[in-house]
Amino acid sequence: MDIIVLVKQIPDPEIPPAGFKIDPVAKKVVPPANVAPVIDPYSEHALEAALKLKDVNPGSRIKAVSLGSGLNKDLIKKTLALGADELILVDDPQFTDMDCAGLAAALSLAVRKTGSFDIILTGRQASDWDNGQAGLLLAGELDLPVVSRVRKIELTGGKLRVEKVTTAGYDVIESPLPALVTVSSEIGKLRLPNIKNVLAAKKKEPLYWKAADIGAATGAAGRVKLLRLYQPARDSKCEAIPGDTPEEQGVNLALKLRELKLV
Repeated sequence: MDIIVLVKQIPDPEIPPAGFKIDPVAKKVVPPANVAPVIDPYSEHALEAALKLKDVNPGSRIKAVSLGSGLNKDLIKKTLALGADELILVDDPQFTDMDCAGLAAALSLAVRKTGSFDIILTGRQASDWDNGQAGLLLAGELDLPVVSRVRKIELTGGKLRVEKVTTAGYDVIESPLPALVTVSSEIGKLRLPNIKNVLAAKKKEPLYWKAADIGAATGAAGRVKLLRLYQPARDSKCEAIPGDTPEEQGVNLALKLRELKLV
């Protein structure tokens, strides 16, 4: 089985609020200089799903693909340390701040250039924007069947058999190959690499592609225009409830809540 797993680099979501800044003119997040990016947690779930498929299907190969601008090679080489056979970094300034439509179009070109595949795995969404659209749009670009929010994946009789998370539990769905699956967090946490594989990964080099290498049109734009990006202002007020005893304060609190129509 030939597996492609898409891996996204994002600003660390654990950035302290005081260090999180937005440039309102450029409409972009400005990560602190001393905080390194991380692999998106949902991408880690997709990678774990790929590794589980490889575990039970001997001879399978995993290609990890990451597309963006200013990708951190050492960070994304974690995929190699965990068991990916090849890492492709599609890194070009043209891919800065792309919307989901533009991202899916560029990814489709990169996927086609990788060659044949049986399954593409992505996270169900990305932790930075939480749109949950890129995987579905990519399936449309590649004309592939797609199942979203999947918690379990098996290969049976030349078909995929997956469990799709729903509000009522899960549905069992079969899909022909090739297909695209967006993986949910229920698949489980990403395993840890062992020291032997970490050292081996350091000796491996990713394959680098530019926009021109995948045939992406210069200056290709997405379909969404960002009008405003801002941090919401929070206003909080505190009112002391009078009373000489806890009982009197309790009565006054109840009266105040009724006055505000909160009870």
